[in-house]
Amino acid sequence: MRLDKFLKVSRLIKRRTVAKELADQGRVSINGQPGKASATVSVGDQLTLHFGQKQTTVRIIQLKETVKKEEAESLYEIVSEKAADKDKEM
Repeated sequence: MRLDKFLKVSRLIKRRTVAKELADQGRVSINGQPGKASATVSVGDQLTLHFGQKQTTVRIIQLKETVKKEEAESLYEIVSEKAADKDKEM
């Protein structure tokens, strides 16, 4: 399955076009290597996503062409989540 399609189906990213842009900017890596939107992902691959100051690493558990919203999280498991150390106090 293509990287951009998996990100959309798993609902890690809401839109496939946004997933494509993120990958093409080098902000998604597959098993430690930069991933293009057209790269093929498979079960067991580890994806690292960089959203601004947040970094999320997930492992792909299964691949499906379509899933219901409630089942989307069953496609992956979160390995780690890191946020910026800058805490804003109000």
